[in-house]
Amino acid sequence: MIAYHFLRADMTTGSGDEPPWTVGEERTIAGPLVLCERGYHHSPSWLDALQYATGPVACIVDVDDGPHDDTKGVSARRRLVAARDVTRELHEFACWCAEQALLREREAGREPDARSWAAIATKRRWLAGEASEQERDAARAAARAAARAAAWDAARAAARAAARDAARAAARAAARAAAWDAAWDAARAAARAAARDRRREHLAEMLAAAGLVAP
Repeated sequence: MIAYHFLRADMTTGSGDEPPWTVGEERTIAGPLVLCERGYHHSPSWLDALQYATGPVACIVDVDDGPHDDTKGVSARRRLVAARDVTRELHEFACWCAEQALLREREAGREPDARSWAAIATKRRWLAGEASEQERDAARAAARAAARAAAWDAARAAARAAARDAARAAARAAARAAAWDAAWDAARAAARAAARDRRREHLAEMLAAAGLVAP
């Protein structure tokens, strides 16, 4: 079956002492397979594979079924179908993810700090060769300072909200509170799932545009 994986820039896995991989090569391993410990690992999507990436080389692999969970699996066999260094695409994907997060804040009525928008714009200028590494690093530091300030503001707001909720709790029926909490948790879970689906689809589209299309 077709799955996804990332290698280091030198085409090694980043663990063990195996030699670099080449496109079209197939390898097998004997003995028991242990998820996260032993065997050839892979993931069902690019986004799942990215969280375990040890390098920037995106790989389409052909593997056998084996032990797995929701985001990764392990096989006794792996054939490297296609590979490409997608460093630039991953930088662009990071910009897109950051932009989506800021847009969600704006839609929620919380306008992000201008320094956060500037960091994304500077990163894109750097990718285009129009900004220096010093400019990129300075913009990133400013965005981090903005994030720390926002986190402090959010913490204070949360504390105020908690105090209000505590005051209301005595007058609110327990069943109603439980129902509200369950509905709120479900809404947040749905929002997170929708955002993850968007990231998964966008990354797949970006890498397909870079020539990485599963056969």
